[in-house]
Amino acid sequence: MNILLHQCCGPCSVYPVEILKGMGHSIAGYWFNPNIHPVTEYFKRFETLAQFNREENIPLFADNVYGVQEFTKNVAQDIANRCAYCYAIRLEAAAKKAKEEGFHAFTSTLFYSRYQNHELMKKIAQEISMRFAIDFFYHDFREGWQKGIDCSKERNMYRQPYCGCIYSEEDRYIRQINKKINSITSHS
Repeated sequence: MNILLHQCCGPCSVYPVEILKGMGHSIAGYWFNPNIHPVTEYFKRFETLAQFNREENIPLFADNVYGVQEFTKNVAQDIANRCAYCYAIRLEAAAKKAKEEGFHAFTSTLFYSRYQNHELMKKIAQEISMRFAIDFFYHDFREGWQKGIDCSKERNMYRQPYCGCIYSEEDRYIRQINKKINSITSHS
């Protein structure tokens, strides 16, 4: 099949690309990640992904629009359910692009992450697939979690420390920050 692979970043692409190529699929990458904050992080991830795709001879379509304002506007009132919105906008954009460009199917490197809700993503992708009349190719890439990490480190790829949005950044660092604040204020 000719598959459009939505890519959230370079490191998360390593294992899915290996698997898809190993299955004999023809792939192209697609960058659409309006959730990533701050803008410097957004561009670090994009540059790393673009370099990876060049090295792997993977064509890359990029909707290079920094959309953090639109993203936060749509999740600010329901932060607990932000991931569902995030999955939906990125998978829908991938399906639309795949349809426009004549691909047989779409998928995403999001299915590589152990931290994402696979059942919810799969459900959303299947609904989008039906709505846009394009196949969704599902594979649970989590099986290669450690292999992807090891390979990305061997390649000296920039590895981001959190999922992407401002809220995931807070989740990642809040305990460390609070611990430091407490130790500083307890010594005052």
